[in-house]
Amino acid sequence: MDFNVDETQAELRTLASDVLDREAAQARIEAHEKSGLPYDAKTWKAMAQAGLLGACLPEEAGGAGLGAVEMAVILRETGARVAPVPVLPSLVAALTVSRYGTAAQKEALAPLAEGESVLTFAFREPGADPGEPPTVTAAGGRITGRTTVVSHAAAASGILVPARVEGAGVGLFLVEPRAVAVQEVTLSTGEPGSVITMDGAPGEAVGEADGAAWESLRLHALAGVTATASGVLAGALKLTTDYIRTRRQFDRVLAEFQAVTMQIADVYIAGRALDVAVWSGAWRLAQGLPAEEDLAIAAFHTTDSALKALYTCQHLHGGIGLDVTYPLHRYFAWGKNAAHLLGGSEAQLDLIGALV
Repeated sequence: MDFNVDETQAELRTLASDVLDREAAQARIEAHEKSGLPYDAKTWKAMAQAGLLGACLPEEAGGAGLGAVEMAVILRETGARVAPVPVLPSLVAALTVSRYGTAAQKEALAPLAEGESVLTFAFREPGADPGEPPTVTAAGGRITGRTTVVSHAAAASGILVPARVEGAGVGLFLVEPRAVAVQEVTLSTGEPGSVITMDGAPGEAVGEADGAAWESLRLHALAGVTATASGVLAGALKLTTDYIRTRRQFDRVLAEFQAVTMQIADVYIAGRALDVAVWSGAWRLAQGLPAEEDLAIAAFHTTDSALKALYTCQHLHGGIGLDVTYPLHRYFAWGKNAAHLLGGSEAQLDLIGALV
């Protein structure tokens, strides 16, 4: 397997890096946090104008028709700058609709490519383990049940909800936010999350009720969350290495202390281990190969070694690592949120054990 990105993916990475460096500067993020808005609309629009939001959308919606690896490329760059935009839920949902949706559903993704709409998905149910089939039910195109940790639900034009279909299997349905009860909760990242309750809410089927669309959504969500976490750790590592190169104690820079170099090396190793699993899983997903084991390993690293590495980054910064006027706290919050989404390290170990 070649872990190097191809020419198209490299250009996409450079484009995403350039746009986000310009639009998602720390001063802009701080201003957004004070605004109370669900996401940074200016950065969102800039990403759309650069073609980043349409990269993974189907050609029917004005997109480039790219896949899981390209999604991971964009999300890793977003995570590296902790950019407050709903790229993760939108791209994961859009890729699923692109693969399993009808022609009309695919065409309806066009506003997302223009930065005029947001999509999201229901990833977890109360108390559910990762990968556990949904308890939400569907009958006659009506959805009933409750699900949690739905990012940007109130601002979305559509929510993808998995549900058990009476007399069949697990289906995936596109539900409008105005048709459900939305209880807003603030995520640890500061982003708007929601608990949504459905009581006979109308749902538009995406694909057949054979579990395939739900499985695709779940695996793309794993790839998206872990790719974002990979970028978060890379961004935190850069902040920390820049800090220890200049911070002086006892008339020496921190980077000259052996204990510090060993700890920052551990952070680097954790990042590389996560990267290998993320790219392996995303590549297998894009190739239509079994990807669950690789993505489960990436999820375990996200909830364990990568999270521990973020603690190390905070430790090496001393007190400033917790200061809300310094950007490191955002990286830690994003890393913790990813671990919460994935259910924690023990849940991932249980899943890996079941898979192997």
